[in-house]
Amino acid sequence: MNRIYFDNAATTALDKEVLEAMLPYMTTHFGNPSSIYSYGRESRLAIENARKTVAKILNANPGEIFFTSGGTESDNMAIASAIHDLGCRHIITSPVEHHAVLHAVEHFDHDDVVTSSFVKVLPDGHIDLGDLEDQLASREERCLVSLMHANNEIGNLLDIDAVGEICKKYNAIFHSDTVQTIGHYKIDLRSKPVHFAAGAGHKFHGPKGVGILYINDNIKVKPMIFGGGQERNMRAGTENLYGIVGFAKALEIADTHMEKESASIQSLKTYMIEQLRKHIKGVRFNGDYAGKSLYTVLNASFPKTEKSEMILFNLDMQGICVSGGSACSSGADVGSHVIRAISNDPNLVPVRFSFCKHNTKEEVDVVVSKLKELI
Repeated sequence: MNRIYFDNAATTALDKEVLEAMLPYMTTHFGNPSSIYSYGRESRLAIENARKTVAKILNANPGEIFFTSGGTESDNMAIASAIHDLGCRHIITSPVEHHAVLHAVEHFDHDDVVTSSFVKVLPDGHIDLGDLEDQLASREERCLVSLMHANNEIGNLLDIDAVGEICKKYNAIFHSDTVQTIGHYKIDLRSKPVHFAAGAGHKFHGPKGVGILYINDNIKVKPMIFGGGQERNMRAGTENLYGIVGFAKALEIADTHMEKESASIQSLKTYMIEQLRKHIKGVRFNGDYAGKSLYTVLNASFPKTEKSEMILFNLDMQGICVSGGSACSSGADVGSHVIRAISNDPNLVPVRFSFCKHNTKEEVDVVVSKLKELI
């Protein structure tokens, strides 16, 4: 049985070229980047070249790019820094953020370090920018606004420029989780009014366990992890050398082929919408799926029946990988907090399909025909 993998928003397959770029650093070039001999200097050079590559693609200064263990660490670091170093006393976020943001905000609010509030979410899943401005206008203390660039479950894209302008007006710090957009869209951080942005290598065919945090040059923050002073004293610990090399290589490949691949993945998403409409009665789509939305993500709701309640398991038994909510919480089947926030219809079963360059129309046909049987 051939497996069909439609869960690319959770993680992607490692590119062969990325693995090839990483291998030397797992074998012959294994020197510690902090060592003084040539073996170590080779490793240090590889990291700094990777940083330059990433900075160039994202139009940032190399000094604004910090390598981390992934999106979750980057989000946590940004939120903690805004509170501890930048004097933010209130956090405005949304109920549809990734848990890396929601649980971090909850933690700091619970410890009485800060207060927090949610911005309103419109029925199509977009953020109510009027409500954001009203909330910022009504606060005396300095605020952190944490809103994701693209929603990992429904795919909605945030107007980062508009949010940034509102934040600027009220002197707020702006953090955006850009995990689903880095490697999928041309992102120019120099022209974007964000203070912090996060990326993860495994979302664009790079390795797991490596990410970046972009920290705008105009703000000064202190380290979260102490020790040997790595990452320009911002994140101690021997660097994930081959992960960092892999991250940069994957981003380079993604950036080179972005135009062609995004068009082909978008056409796959459009095709799946048409096929589902044609073959499945009562199918509904979540979020602004045909408008400002990720080309990689399609979230559909199916009528609830005895059969469709077990839809994820049944698809899995047919060798089809999809998800119901965010991958990071799929072990605990509590339903999706994102879907709950926009339309809580208990008679619908939401399923997220997420695509990559390896997927085909034939796979869409197979999945639609299996769904037809299951519903």
